[in-house]
Amino acid sequence: MFAVIKTGGKQYRVAADDEITIERLAGEAGDTIEFKEVLMVGGADAPLIGAPTVDGASVVAEIVRQARGDKIIIFKKRRRQNSRRRNGHRQDLTIVRVTDILTDGKSASKKAKKAAPKTEEAPKAEEPKAAPKAEKAADAAPAALFAAPEGEPDDLKKISGVGPVLEKKLHGLGITKYAQVAAFTEEDVTRVDDALSFKGRIGREDWIGQAKVLAEG
Repeated sequence: MFAVIKTGGKQYRVAADDEITIERLAGEAGDTIEFKEVLMVGGADAPLIGAPTVDGASVVAEIVRQARGDKIIIFKKRRRQNSRRRNGHRQDLTIVRVTDILTDGKSASKKAKKAAPKTEEAPKAEEPKAAPKAEKAADAAPAALFAAPEGEPDDLKKISGVGPVLEKKLHGLGITKYAQVAAFTEEDVTRVDDALSFKGRIGREDWIGQAKVLAEG
């Protein structure tokens, strides 16, 4: 019986006791690996051809050793520019010995399960991400500095430099009308600057002058 497997972007025809050299796989000598991407299985019976893989088929192999390929020299030269570049590369490889070809959903031996657990480590990286988002949510809602006037709020986004996110923060401070911004005192500007870490932005972008024009209609 033989099989055609896919690993490292390449296809290999293998049979029991064959030794093949493939792209580097994680593991040490003696570890067992199970290849799930089986494209074809052939033998005494009619061949099984996958679409793209054969359901329930797998190939079990044992790592013989980790190795590196021959060194390849990469040389680049640019004519009349006094430019030369020379690099070397050695591909990381793994030599494996095929021990079994399984079909009909048969499971590999216990040794074959050594290589499987590494696929379950990815979700651990997501756990610490929850804390920073909670901190940002707390910072996004500063305490109110003014009593918001009654009525529908003005469209503060018409003030140059104010976007949807900043408008929500201004609403959180109690600033909802053009007239409020137009009537800002120096103390009011300082309080808003400190609350939103503006560092003088209100004065640089002349929010008060813009708000006066918008308030007058």
